[in-house]
Amino acid sequence: MALVTVKPTQIDVAIANGIADHTNPELEQTAEALTWGADEHVLLALAAAGWLYTRLRPAEERRTANHVLAVSIATAMLPHILKSVFDQIRPDRLTVRGHRRGIPFSGRPRDAFPSGHAVHMGALASAAGLLPPARRRFVRVLAAGLSLTRVALLAHWASDVVAGFTLGILVERMLRPWTLTRPARRPSDQRARS
Repeated sequence: MALVTVKPTQIDVAIANGIADHTNPELEQTAEALTWGADEHVLLALAAAGWLYTRLRPAEERRTANHVLAVSIATAMLPHILKSVFDQIRPDRLTVRGHRRGIPFSGRPRDAFPSGHAVHMGALASAAGLLPPARRRFVRVLAAGLSLTRVALLAHWASDVVAGFTLGILVERMLRPWTLTRPARRPSDQRARS
């Protein structure tokens, strides 16, 4: 049972109503396909695959992969914990006209706050700071765009997405001192010391 009820703001309601009035099935299907790019299962699988790939790579790459995997695990768990504390109804449960225009039902009805997809994307956008400028900009634009699919689908209020994105940035930045500053050792390095 949730402890705190979160109400949408007037801006949230206005945005959701505007989407419900102006969307169509094609836009909703596109947003539904794109939103998979921010899904925790997809991101965890990619982070684990990247982590495995870097086990025989240079130490810098291993540290980065360790960081990405740690951030992915943290951002996968945190929204579930927060959703058990916060109770907020999803905007797609409050519209009739939106469903007539193609908006699907998403997730559990009272799990709107915060947007888990946006938490993952905020962490990704923050971690992009480790990349060269051109790639950094691309990743940040992609992360913001994928987060906005949650608003377009009325799976979350705009404030849920902003809060989730901000939370993702904080999680990534808080984990950096532990995951990026400690040297990563190869198994062969440890055997040589024994």
